[in-house]
Amino acid sequence: MDYLPIFLDLATRRVLVVGGGAVAARKVELLLKAHALVRVVAPELHPELAPYRDAGRIEHIAAPFEPQHFEDVVLAIAATDRPDVNRAVAAAGAALRVFVNVVDDVGASSCIMPAIVDRSPVIVAVGTGAHSPTLARRVRAQLEAFLPERLGELARLAGRARERVRRALPDVQRRRQFWDRLFAGRIASQVLVGQEAAAEALLEEELAAAVSGAAVSGAAVSGAVSGEPGRGEVYLIGAGPGDPDLLTLRAQQLLQQADVVLYDRLVGEAVLDRVRRDALRVFVGKQTGRHRVTQERIHALLLEYAARGLRVARLKGGDPFVFARGGEEIDILRRAGVPVIVVPGITAALGAAASAGVPLTQRGLAQAVTLVTAMGEGAEALDWRALAAPLQTVVVYMGVAQLPRIVERLLDHGAPPTRPAAIIERATLPAERVIAGTLATIAEQARTAQVGSPALLIVGEVATRACQAQALGQSLPPTAVQRGV
Repeated sequence: MDYLPIFLDLATRRVLVVGGGAVAARKVELLLKAHALVRVVAPELHPELAPYRDAGRIEHIAAPFEPQHFEDVVLAIAATDRPDVNRAVAAAGAALRVFVNVVDDVGASSCIMPAIVDRSPVIVAVGTGAHSPTLARRVRAQLEAFLPERLGELARLAGRARERVRRALPDVQRRRQFWDRLFAGRIASQVLVGQEAAAEALLEEELAAAVSGAAVSGAAVSGAVSGEPGRGEVYLIGAGPGDPDLLTLRAQQLLQQADVVLYDRLVGEAVLDRVRRDALRVFVGKQTGRHRVTQERIHALLLEYAARGLRVARLKGGDPFVFARGGEEIDILRRAGVPVIVVPGITAALGAAASAGVPLTQRGLAQAVTLVTAMGEGAEALDWRALAAPLQTVVVYMGVAQLPRIVERLLDHGAPPTRPAAIIERATLPAERVIAGTLATIAEQARTAQVGSPALLIVGEVATRACQAQALGQSLPPTAVQRGV
């Protein structure tokens, strides 16, 4: 280990920054977050630094650097664009035994600045021993994606309860088990979705149970099938249109917490790869012509696993509240007293349209968007005259099998045969295809191309964009043509 990572308490301590440019401004902002007393030495200040001076938040010495500027300083940063000045700052710091960071000059530095993930009071510092600051930034970006924004609130909750827990559970092993359950269970989940009052109440309940030798919230267990009886929780998670990179950060975080994952047919392997490795995976998809897992059976599984004290992820393609029966599931769970967290996903209409370059609304072409499904008992009761009206976009979910009938109904209710239409198959995935045409041609085009599910139908003037993308794709490599880019 070339460097010792350490966190400095700089509150009310003076730090010297030599330089008044944009780089210095970034360092000053960081130091002010740490409540340091900042002295800036520079003949002129960057516009971002002047307000700090005017507000009295920094001390500004409008002069060239001199060693006496180190008076009462515990740390210094040299951030000028002149190597000779930066080296002079480093030499003065070495003589006074004050650590100095010289920006972009590890040879002259006695300390280096890490890349930082700030979830105060949780702080993560990433360094590469100055070998590659760019790599450190990339690692930081990956950590940013997986560390919840409210992680600091969870740390503060634990801090407030720490002494109370120590007194209630004097045995170190039992206390450690309590904290492990807290950070892995419902208390943490409630904090991370902003329900701190509920988390506080649950903590008191959990602590009382721990004192009496019981456990309330259930913790992660190997194999995810033997949780402790009690109140588990359910996450209704939208997996988006298919591309795993379109999962929300909260979805990825909860998939790493879940003990059991109930997933649909439209959730691909690439998304399932984001699930915690030891979680139990249960397929509950509904496939036409094959064995169907009924909605009632899904309800029963959710309640069964939650009753074991497990954390259950109900993972659905798209968004859980758009043609996905999320409303039915949340009603069942709430009636049973099971806590539910809903994580929205990018619904298929938005994901497919964006991937194919089709704006769902556009001035002069479409002033409204209607999402409908061609499946189920309500399909025949749709207001087809309204759907056939101009200046709108109609997106039809699950309509491939009924495509000739959909086209017929639209034409019968006034839509012109020349109205643009497009089918987007396997949107956002490597095998994505865009079939573009008009109401007069789209059904035959889909039949010829042997379009299969999942696919969306977009009807409206904006679908001409799909035609343009398709024409562009003809001059691109085959993989680009498939994705319609």
